[in-house]
Amino acid sequence: MKVEDCYQLGYVIKTHGLKGEIQVFLDVDNPLDYQDLESVFVKQGNALVPFFLEYIQVNPKKSITKFEEVDTIEDAERLVGQELYLPLNALPELPEGEYYYHQLVGLMMVEDGKELGVVDQVYEIAPQNLLSIIHQGKEVMIPINDEIIRSVDFEKQCIEAKLPEGLLDVYLEEDED
Repeated sequence: MKVEDCYQLGYVIKTHGLKGEIQVFLDVDNPLDYQDLESVFVKQGNALVPFFLEYIQVNPKKSITKFEEVDTIEDAERLVGQELYLPLNALPELPEGEYYYHQLVGLMMVEDGKELGVVDQVYEIAPQNLLSIIHQGKEVMIPINDEIIRSVDFEKQCIEAKLPEGLLDVYLEEDED
């Protein structure tokens, strides 16, 4: 399994008790969707290593879990700070009309029938998540919100957008000085 085929579920916060339990932060919209979790991948170096769970107690802020064969505080300490991953196909199904940001990569952004560029990256940064497209050879950052992203059509592989007036000009005028 490669990191590109997965999404980050969360990370190990710290040890819990003396028998190998750990506290994990599940960085997801609804942590309770993961209360039946059986296994995760732990990123160790550049590799994803599978770990099976003996149990998990899910709470909104932090969850307590115990991995099989992690039976001492010393074993658990080696996991602190490690990122937890699941395969993309493990993502919960979304209602019709909703999507995960990673699904937008590769789609053509269109405004009033005119192709603006293909989404090549998504930046999830507070306070505004952004889509990156290449328009006329320049990277353009488009805020992700309902006023701008009008619709997403996965069959047609396109995003219908209505950009704020002047947004493209800001990026295209940078080198004219």
